[in-house]
Amino acid sequence: MHCLRRRIDYTAVMKTGPDFTRIGALVGDPARANILTALLDGRALTAGELARHANVTPQTASAHLARLEAGGLLTPETQGRHRYFRLRSADVAAGLEALLGLAAHAGHFRTRSAPKDPAMRAARVCYDHLAGDRGVQIFDHLAQRGLIAFDDADLSLTPHGRKFVESFGIPSAALGGTRRPLCRACLDWSVRRHHLAGALGAAILERLFALRWARREADSRVVRFTPRGAEKFDALFAAGGSPGVVRTVWRSR
Repeated sequence: MHCLRRRIDYTAVMKTGPDFTRIGALVGDPARANILTALLDGRALTAGELARHANVTPQTASAHLARLEAGGLLTPETQGRHRYFRLRSADVAAGLEALLGLAAHAGHFRTRSAPKDPAMRAARVCYDHLAGDRGVQIFDHLAQRGLIAFDDADLSLTPHGRKFVESFGIPSAALGGTRRPLCRACLDWSVRRHHLAGALGAAILERLFALRWARREADSRVVRFTPRGAEKFDALFAAGGSPGVVRTVWRSR
């Protein structure tokens, strides 16, 4: 007797809900994965720059970029003779960060650790907010002091939190008026805990740069804190404590 093999149409099996297989196919190619991770710092890069990040020819990079744009992961911008690409939204960045965490948790790492790996784990840019150990430190501090509140899966800034933000030099009124969430939890791939995203997370990172407590390394996601900046940061975002207003800790650089 011959065994009859039944052919299964797998596209027909997954009939309901979002089709994540399309996203999986897009990010599953190593060159496209390198392109996407190169854009995780929120910058817009040219096709030539992304070709170098992906270690492919410009022609091959153009084909990959066209697929990523058609798939809704990238958006192009034209300035003069140059065409730039950036991640389409913070949602794309959050999804990529979550995939990085899944890969790390499953033990899928690159064969060799890069020299900047410890620095990336300590503090890095995740789209437009701070990630790594120091990003998680911010989230933990705000949560422990009741400056952010949890409502199911949603986060909100409490009245004490608004005073805290304003005393840090960020007008709370400036955080409104946008369609993006004010507070959002983003799963950190290196710590496997949440750091703060959303408009507030972006504003805090910009404030850290403005105070010169930290700076971003050129052509890198790594954020380096000065010794004085690290001291001020740890005093401001210390674990524990009670809700209140920051008074003078941020004023001195």
